[in-house]
Amino acid sequence: MKHKSKILVIIASLILILSFFFPLWKVNLEAPQYPEGLGLEIWLTKVTGQGENDLENINMLNHYIGMKKIEADAIPELKIMPYIIIFLILFGLTAGISGKKTLVSTWLILFFVIAVVGLYDFYLWEYDYGHDLNPHAAIKVPGMAYQPPLIGSKMLLNFNAISLPSISSWILALSVLLAAAALYLDRKEKLNTHV
Repeated sequence: MKHKSKILVIIASLILILSFFFPLWKVNLEAPQYPEGLGLEIWLTKVTGQGENDLENINMLNHYIGMKKIEADAIPELKIMPYIIIFLILFGLTAGISGKKTLVSTWLILFFVIAVVGLYDFYLWEYDYGHDLNPHAAIKVPGMAYQPPLIGSKMLLNFNAISLPSISSWILALSVLLAAAALYLDRKEKLNTHV
């Protein structure tokens, strides 16, 4: 790979460090009784409320309908995710420094596979929380499940649940685009030199 392309891959790898400092995903709940809304933020290592008491309020509402309490310690992926990102940073740096296109391509493919597996795992997590309800809950609606959407919005009783990627997801996407651009530029330069 040419020098410019190598630098792009190195930048693509290093910007992944930023994903530790911003939320990866957000779920907002809008309802008449909560005019300011309630929000949940999922980070690489933790789950927090968007507002000061949002997580506590969401857990309280979930308790009434039989959902499990949302606790970071109960989500093993939050312990694994930092290591996956560190691995991607180191692999990307190795690929960028070496300038080997096969390593960069492998890194991109691996990144894509991890993203797909991560989204599927998140879907399964949402499914479990929305369907595995306590049969002794105070509020029971026959046939009702409370799984928020993976992406987009969905009405759950009188709550509009909106689930969307957050800042760290866009950082991950930018990383992939930079690495893909590096491969494209390298290929374009090689084609121009053979003309």
